[in-house]
Amino acid sequence: MPSIDEPKLISGNGNMPLAKAIARRMTMYRGMSVGLVDARVERFNDQEIFVEVYENVRGEDMFIIQPTSNPANDNLMELLIMSDALRRSSAARITAVIPYFGYARQDRRSKARTPISAKLVANMVVEAGIERVLTMDLHAAQIQGFFDIPVDNLYASPIFALDILEQFKGDTKDVMIVSPDVGGVARARELAKRINAPLSIVDKRREKPGEVAEMTVIGDVTGKKCIIVDDICDTAGTLCKAAEVLMQHGATEVHSYITHGVLSGPAVERITKSVMKSLVITDSIQATEAVASAPNIRIVPTAPMFAQAILNIWNGTSVSSLFETETLGPIYEGIL
Repeated sequence: MPSIDEPKLISGNGNMPLAKAIARRMTMYRGMSVGLVDARVERFNDQEIFVEVYENVRGEDMFIIQPTSNPANDNLMELLIMSDALRRSSAARITAVIPYFGYARQDRRSKARTPISAKLVANMVVEAGIERVLTMDLHAAQIQGFFDIPVDNLYASPIFALDILEQFKGDTKDVMIVSPDVGGVARARELAKRINAPLSIVDKRREKPGEVAEMTVIGDVTGKKCIIVDDICDTAGTLCKAAEVLMQHGATEVHSYITHGVLSGPAVERITKSVMKSLVITDSIQATEAVASAPNIRIVPTAPMFAQAILNIWNGTSVSSLFETETLGPIYEGIL
C-alpha cells in the first residue's frame, strides 16, 4: 500500500463554503496547496443520490466534510454514499467531519414507543465504512458513546471566549453568562470560567414542544450585560423569550452565542425584532441569505479549528489541545 503523504478532503453539498475554507486554512498551515478531491455528488430524476470520485484515492487518508443539517436526510445520505464510494475505492482511512450532527436531539426515549434516532444514525455511519468522526458541540456529550469508533467532539466555547474578549475589549466585569435552561448549565459554566464571569440560569417550563409557558431567572442580572450560551437555535422562540425576561429583570443588554444556527421557520424574523443586541453563530451550518443579511446576526468561522484538528488527526497528535484558548489564540489571530 502506498504511503499516505497528505490528508485529502472531499465534500458533499452540505456546506461547500466551509469545506473550501478548511482547505484554504490547511493550505496556509501546510505551506502547500490543499484542495478538495474532484468529485460529483448529484441526484437522479427520482432524487436518488449518485457519487463519482474523479481522483485516485487508493491508500489515502480521506476526510469527508459534510454536516447533516437541513435537508438532514439528503445530507446524511450524501455522507454515507460518499463513504461507500471511498471505501470501495480502497481509501486507507475515512474520517467524517460533521460540523453539525443532525438527529442529535433524538438521543433518548422521551416517551413510550419513540426511537433513539441518534443511535440509529451512528450505526449507519459506522456501517458505511467511516472509521472516525470529528464533530463540534454535540447536543449531548454521551452521543459519543453511540459510536463504536473514535469520536472527537470539538467545542465552540474557546472560539466564543476569544470573540467575547475581543468584542468587550477585555472588560468583562459587567458580563454575565446565562444558560437558557438547566440542561445547558455545564456548557455555560465552561464559557463563564474561560472569561472569568458569573453565571445565571433561565429556568423554563414547556407546555408542549416549541412553546414556553413560564420562565424564571435564577441569579441577579441587574445592570449586567447578559450573554446567553447554547448549542442549537432552531425557531428562536425560547431564545427571544429568554432575552425579554432578562431585560425585564434589569439586564442592560443581551447577546447570544449559539454554536449551530439551525434558524428554521420564523427564527430570523424573531431575532431581528427581538431585544437581543446580537446573535453570534458559527458557520457549522451554511447560512441562508436571510441569516447572512440579518443586521444583528454575526457569524464566526470554524474553519481554522477544523483545519488544525484534521491535521492533528492525520499526524496522530492531540486534538484536545484545541480545547484551550491559549492554543486557539494564535490560530484565530486577526480573524475575530
